[in-house]
Amino acid sequence: MARTEAYLHGPIRRAYFARRIQADPVSRLALWARRVAGFAVAVLLLAIVIVRGGILEIIPSLGAVGGAFILAMIAVLLALGAFVVIWREGLQGFGMAVTALLVGLAILGYPAYLGLKGYRLPAIADITTDPIDPPRFEAIARLRSRDANPIVYAGLRAAELQRAAYPSIEPLIVSVTPQMAYDAAVEVINKRKWRIVDARAPQAGRRDGRIEAVARTPIFGFRDDVVVRVRSDPDGARVDMRSTSRYGRHDFGTNASRVSALSEAIDEAVDNLKPEKTPEQVKKPKKTDAKAKNQPADKRR
Repeated sequence: MARTEAYLHGPIRRAYFARRIQADPVSRLALWARRVAGFAVAVLLLAIVIVRGGILEIIPSLGAVGGAFILAMIAVLLALGAFVVIWREGLQGFGMAVTALLVGLAILGYPAYLGLKGYRLPAIADITTDPIDPPRFEAIARLRSRDANPIVYAGLRAAELQRAAYPSIEPLIVSVTPQMAYDAAVEVINKRKWRIVDARAPQAGRRDGRIEAVARTPIFGFRDDVVVRVRSDPDGARVDMRSTSRYGRHDFGTNASRVSALSEAIDEAVDNLKPEKTPEQVKKPKKTDAKAKNQPADKRR
């Protein structure tokens, strides 16, 4: 009987301890790191939907975005702590910790990139090709909320910072009529799917051409305001542009990039609108009589 019990208890006991050895405990830090990282992803996606859809005001929406970044930072710290515990105590959960670390770093990559740009670029959020007489917002001024940035251009200080950081931002001079330049600007803005709030074609000697539109940033869909002014110029037409952020003191170079890209696109669109000369329109040199050509000048008069 004793031998039978020993025989039964032996294999059972060995199987029990084998399962205990194989099923090492999982690091709680690794578990929580993965959970927090997943929650950070959910909060970030929800924040993007809220911002792009305009469900809440911009300040609460930015709070949700900031919360996602904080959660991602916590997930990274928990993952690093899990690595230490797993190394010291031989626990499971290394894969969970790696996943949490990668997800957290991926989320934090965007604010880190913005921080680097913010360190290199000046804290301005209003860019124009004409700081002396910047294009003014009229229709869009009525759409802005009270807590948005001022619609009036900041002045000489902003112009100096812009000139130092973005020296290539200049007016666009094109050798076409103001109406053609205006049509090219409207075409470019429509292709970019910006929402045109107001558009007035230029009238010679009476008014400038003006286009006011709302642009969206690629990821979060923040609304930035753009105005394009078209004036007559001795060389044809002068196109001035202005792009400003509704919120925040720092645009991280977004408005300057938008103005530069818009200027290049309008210039290219103007070239496409220019009528091409047909072979019949090309003037051929007049043929002179060979006999008269060989005569002295006094006889040809």
